[in-house]
Amino acid sequence: MLQAIEGIYKNGAIELAEVPQGISESRVIVTFLSGQPTPPARALMHFGMFPGANQSSEEDFQVAEFRGDAEDGLDWT
Repeated sequence: MLQAIEGIYKNGAIELAEVPQGISESRVIVTFLSGQPTPPARALMHFGMFPGANQSSEEDFQVAEFRGDAEDGLDWT
């Protein structure tokens, strides 16, 4: 006998919305319906992350450092 039960897949586990009736053990087929896309991981630059001869230097990080915006009227000291 086939039963269809709704559930949620999250972090490698499936949580069923209800307990299947009359089944203590069974083979299953899982079909994924339209899901939400996984957001991309944040990409941060860190020292030495690029291979080859063109390595980031301390000067590169100092140039990229945020020093406040003089036009925003805030005290960044």
